[in-house]
Amino acid sequence: MTAIVTILKDREKPIRNQHPWIFSGAISSAKNARNGDIVTVVDHQGNFLGAGYFNQKSQIQVRLLTWHEEIIDEDWWRRAIQRAMSLRREFFPLGAEPRAFRLINAENDYLPGLIVDVYDQWLVVQAQTLFIDEIKQDLGSILMELTGAKGVFERSDVDVRGKEGLRDSVGMLAGEPIPDVMPIIEDGRHYQVNVAHGQKTGFYLDQRTNRTLLKTLLNESPKQDNQVLNLFSYTGGFGVAALQSDKTARVVNVDSSEEAIRLSKIAASENGAKPDQVDQVEADCFTYLRAAQTNGEMFDMIVCDPPKFASSAQQVEKAARGYKDLNLQSFKLLKENGLLLTFSCSGAINRDLFQKIVFGALADSGRQGQILQHLSASSDHPVALTFPEGEYLKGLLVRVI
Repeated sequence: MTAIVTILKDREKPIRNQHPWIFSGAISSAKNARNGDIVTVVDHQGNFLGAGYFNQKSQIQVRLLTWHEEIIDEDWWRRAIQRAMSLRREFFPLGAEPRAFRLINAENDYLPGLIVDVYDQWLVVQAQTLFIDEIKQDLGSILMELTGAKGVFERSDVDVRGKEGLRDSVGMLAGEPIPDVMPIIEDGRHYQVNVAHGQKTGFYLDQRTNRTLLKTLLNESPKQDNQVLNLFSYTGGFGVAALQSDKTARVVNVDSSEEAIRLSKIAASENGAKPDQVDQVEADCFTYLRAAQTNGEMFDMIVCDPPKFASSAQQVEKAARGYKDLNLQSFKLLKENGLLLTFSCSGAINRDLFQKIVFGALADSGRQGQILQHLSASSDHPVALTFPEGEYLKGLLVRVI
């Protein structure tokens, strides 16, 4: 029997505008719908609105896959994956060099609940929802066939799975085992990625263009001996980008993870860093910033790219205090005309609020500053116009005067 989800009167406008989420409060009834089913969505008069998958355990009870009357089958998924591939054609074919990029960006590629990242000739899949979890094996086979990948590894260990009634799931889905440490090259930068145990799916792929921007800013700097501070450095992504410039005298990478610092040291060495050019500091960034002030340190450029501080609206106030403190202490450590690249990856904090937080930090620092550029994720992380929530990464390039 066909599963039908009926929407309450006057609650269908977001669906007609192609927003992919339907919350429980908008649903009048769910006839014959079981968790994990594909459902047809209709308005209160029975008119077709879309089709998606259902999970009553989640506050988002329907995630829409299409707004057209079509069959959601293997051929449909094949076409959807091919569409995502066509939007990243500059990265294909795989194997030309060990590159890394996002192939499928969930709702933003109109495939809610599915993340697929590429690392060299392997794919890393993240199944965020019940329906995607149930078909992930089939998706792995289709993905391997269409991309020519050697294997598919699963990194479904994100908090959102708990809201779907799911436990973490990590391991090989199909094909050849993935290497323990994966070498990748990004705009001439060499990195070591731990796909199985690293943060996100192993690397912060969304910062690719911002890392290149940092290199460009240093190359254009009037100074020849720039001091660069890289906070929450992880495996040294921004630090390596800074080392690409001949105008970088010193990079300080700060992260609380021993394993991240170990891989950061390897990355610095592989990218030709001089022995005295990089300081790898295993420390809490909040503590480090205050110690640096006490020690009289000053920097020409600071990158502040912390992990997610707010996963929900209830955490926004606490997160805002954390972001403000980080930016306040960073402003105090910048030399005159110094640059701050500051980011938030908390989806619950929108771009306007983040800018207000940074403004508050600047005001409290007693400095003056100018926004030179608004920063976002790289182009392989598109944001659907109908899904503004998809813009989780936002940043500012600020000059302190």
